[in-house]
Amino acid sequence: GRAAALYASESDWPGVLRAARNVQADINRVTGHEPQLLTDTPAATTQPAVLIGTVGHSALIDKLVQSGKLDVSGLAGRWETFVVQTIDNPLPGVKQALVVAGSDKRGTIFGLYDLSAQMGVSPWYWWADVPVKHQNTLYVSAGRHTLGEPKVKYRGIFINDEAPAFSGWTKEKFGGVNHQPYEHMFELILRLKGNYLWPAMWGNMFNVDDVRNPELADMYGIVMGTSHHEPLTRAHEEWKVSGHGPWNYQTNDTTLRRFWRGGMRRMGTRENIVTIGMRGDGDEPMSEGSNIALLEKIVTDQRQIIAEETHKPAEQTPQMWALYKEVQDYYDKGMRVPDDVTLLLCDDNWGNLRKLPKLGDKPRRGGYGIYYHFDYVGGPRNYKWLNTNPLPRVWEQMHLAHEYGANQIWVVNVGDLKPMELPISFFLDYAWNPDAIPADGVQAYTQRWATQQFGPKYATDIADILAKYAKYNSRRKPELLDATTYSLATGEWAKVVADYNALLTRAEAINQKLPAADRDAYFELVLHPVLACANLNELYYTVALNQEAAKTNQANTNALAEKAKALYAKDAEIKQRYHAIAGGKWNHMMDQTHIGYTYWQQPNADKMPDVVTLPAGAATQPISATQTPAAQPNGNYVSLDAENYTQAVNGGPVTWQRLPDLGRTAGAVTTFPTTAAPTTAPGGNSPHLEYRLTLPQSGPVTVSAYLAPTLDFTNTTGLRYAVSIDDETPQLVNLNADLNPDKGNNKPWEHAVAENVVLKTSQHHVAAAGPHVLKFWRVDPGVVLEKLVVSPSPLPATYLGPAENAVGGGKAQAGPGSVGSR
Repeated sequence: GRAAALYASESDWPGVLRAARNVQADINRVTGHEPQLLTDTPAATTQPAVLIGTVGHSALIDKLVQSGKLDVSGLAGRWETFVVQTIDNPLPGVKQALVVAGSDKRGTIFGLYDLSAQMGVSPWYWWADVPVKHQNTLYVSAGRHTLGEPKVKYRGIFINDEAPAFSGWTKEKFGGVNHQPYEHMFELILRLKGNYLWPAMWGNMFNVDDVRNPELADMYGIVMGTSHHEPLTRAHEEWKVSGHGPWNYQTNDTTLRRFWRGGMRRMGTRENIVTIGMRGDGDEPMSEGSNIALLEKIVTDQRQIIAEETHKPAEQTPQMWALYKEVQDYYDKGMRVPDDVTLLLCDDNWGNLRKLPKLGDKPRRGGYGIYYHFDYVGGPRNYKWLNTNPLPRVWEQMHLAHEYGANQIWVVNVGDLKPMELPISFFLDYAWNPDAIPADGVQAYTQRWATQQFGPKYATDIADILAKYAKYNSRRKPELLDATTYSLATGEWAKVVADYNALLTRAEAINQKLPAADRDAYFELVLHPVLACANLNELYYTVALNQEAAKTNQANTNALAEKAKALYAKDAEIKQRYHAIAGGKWNHMMDQTHIGYTYWQQPNADKMPDVVTLPAGAATQPISATQTPAAQPNGNYVSLDAENYTQAVNGGPVTWQRLPDLGRTAGAVTTFPTTAAPTTAPGGNSPHLEYRLTLPQSGPVTVSAYLAPTLDFTNTTGLRYAVSIDDETPQLVNLNADLNPDKGNNKPWEHAVAENVVLKTSQHHVAAAGPHVLKFWRVDPGVVLEKLVVSPSPLPATYLGPAENAVGGGKAQAGPGSVGSR
């Protein structure tokens, strides 16, 4: 019935004391008893005490070190490292204490919030209304606990593309994007063991809109930055408001230098990673007349400003240069920045890494980082509404980044923050220690996350729902869906809708079983996205049925039109349900439009898809059987999910690895290590997968490989694989032929990211009907195979490709083996 008192030193960092107050409140949330938080030395007591502090900044902790009670050899000189340890007789008169000690400010803060998480307080308790489960007592196991040093130094998020949702919400609840929502955000980032933030910048100026923003960020312990195109801590909106003349260094360099100098002077001694370089006005490419020499001069001048305003050499201030879009081309053509500057490598805005450090290159002092996207505004279409980022693919791409040494900065564009709760958690947890989540560990991670939010009883089912929802939603992002996405004739549309509705049935069943206190959080994190997307897919399916029925004046044409209208209206009702939960706490957070796109930019308002209504008396024909699911084409084709190989042949350092649940239908397969050299001559016993199958006839066949849309991150000639049937010479196939996001009007790349797959084919000749062995050969690292289809003739058009079948020999069975095979 009594909570142990918390003790901290008044001399410690203000952010540590703030986190200690939050833990004090957390203990009260869990137990109903609020402990004292004191800033003096504990008096003699038989009660346990909690001693909190930062080595070198806490008289309390330093006293334990000096007396030999606390070993800090694992903390000294470490970045953001903590220990949580029980100590007997730590101080005169104190019988026992739990010590939370950090190597630096954030180390102590992370130790405190790790304690809160272990007590059962979710980092999302405020941002997702996750209730805190009551516990009568809290115990700590004796011993020493640490998570070690984070593998990625700076781990953060970018609030972006924030209108209309985040901006509308903050305006209503806080009067704007000021320090009030940011305080909640700072705390969330730290509870997730992140440390870095690019603030909202659509019409916002973090350092100007509210002077408390930067002050509180520094107090909490957040390292601030600005986006890839906002140099020297200046929001681009500041130039719109107070800049003079063109955003052009060739004609207006004096004014720009003055503008940037003001940003550095304002920064003072607060922790920042300073963006350097320059793009065109408003995040556009610079003019064609710009050249590498000019950009190098810009960087030189910016670093002079940094040195003059910080009164120390420029290399002592963390800086980053983002190789975003065309800026990577400048780098590839020879532009260089000083060695202490972090090179921030980027994805293609669709979650596919464009470039990674070259293996064997001399290490850079500033290292490399990654700018990744869970949200994007741009072509081929915005995706801003809901989470479309399945964790297995995020894992696979960020695993590449880790293996290739891009570990100085990881920052991800999270849009409005909500509803990206799960991928944000995963991104920051994986950044802390990639080795803690192996290739086959994503499902277990999701289950742990579900347990943290809702307890263990339904965690397995909730995790599966979360994974399936993201998988279904990533096949084609909601903004790209229309009535023609899936095939009516093959029954594909019907199966997609049935799968979504089955998922919804499961999600709703759990909702009914959960305690009432859990249901707001469950709706936000699980039920709403499943409900919204099941409805959206059924809407477009119904529109497709209506349009097909109208072609032959079928009797149900008008009924289908009315059903589509009802589903469209239901979309708005689902949004309003979200806005009403938690007493209206999240009103406007689902204001993002998502129906009625006609090109890449979002519509100003959702628009009902076109349906056909026949005049009275015109709809006279009986309902066509094509409106019910048809069987997949049978006969001569064989479709194989990549993970169901018969045998995996490894070679040298290369092994085959299943990537469970990665891809549009089942799982995927790739090779590890991703840093192994290419296979120069595939064949013989070089690494390959074998699939035993039976083909009913001889003659020419096409092998279609469905692959993840991985880009040539090695920046060489493209990632390659090879295919053969039986003992024929393997045919080389280049995954990245014509797949270049930076090439103007690049339709193959747009097609690949829209469909979230690359489809490549090779032509072969089968000498005789009967059993054969299809071989998929490893050539380059990073190729991710999802499905193989063998067919002698073209198959009916489908979006996902034919489902794995038993035609011609049945499903390939996994064979025995070592790593990468069952």
